[in-house]
Amino acid sequence: MKKTPLKAFLLSAGLGTRLRPLTDETPKCLLPINGKPLMQIWLELLTYYGIEEVLVNTHWHHDKVEAFLAKWPRDRLTVIPYYEPDLLGSAGTLLANRHWVEDGAPFFILYGDNLTDVNLQKILAFHTAHNLSFTLGVFVTDTPKSCGIARVDQDGLVTDFEEKPKDPKSNLAAAGIYVADKNIFNFFPKIKAHSLKTAALPNPLDLGFHIIPQMVGLMKAYLIKEFLMDIGTLSQYEKAKLLWREVRS
Repeated sequence: MKKTPLKAFLLSAGLGTRLRPLTDETPKCLLPINGKPLMQIWLELLTYYGIEEVLVNTHWHHDKVEAFLAKWPRDRLTVIPYYEPDLLGSAGTLLANRHWVEDGAPFFILYGDNLTDVNLQKILAFHTAHNLSFTLGVFVTDTPKSCGIARVDQDGLVTDFEEKPKDPKSNLAAAGIYVADKNIFNFFPKIKAHSLKTAALPNPLDLGFHIIPQMVGLMKAYLIKEFLMDIGTLSQYEKAKLLWREVRS
């Protein structure tokens, strides 16, 4: 029997507006971290942990991203670019490519503006052990009002989730590193697949606002202890480069 390839969505289509002027001509996912594009760091991490296929959504300066991806060696990691003329949102990208993960095997959902050395095999093992359709990677944050915040019981079950709450009930933030299976689509708005572009959906369709809250009580949280940092602002980007040098030294 043919082995099902391990797959990941690498969500990398954002405009990077908070990183201007750096992103005026360079997409966020190609910004260098001490000389190495962030996208390269991600692809190397995926290869190291045995992911065999990755779908990368593109939008802003998509031609530059696709040119970079076209040069990536395909012998261990198959890279599939998916151009979005209009941004679909994190959940919208999944929905548009639902057919790609219909085999039922677990797959990763990864936010490409994170810089991390997270052990993907550990979170995958955690996911396959609990038999639920979604694993929410979380980290401890000092700024809960700016994050998606989860409350978790003693068994790791997510009992509450709110995106950017005004009154946070926890400091466990969604990390943008998740594992799911095809049953996640049971929590999406009910539409026919062929009507995606014309359906009355939130636009963009977002995991944090529109999907994950629907899964409360039906997913578990995985605490990420490795290095993890969002590079979404200029100050965060500069800080990340300094800290990453320490991590990699």
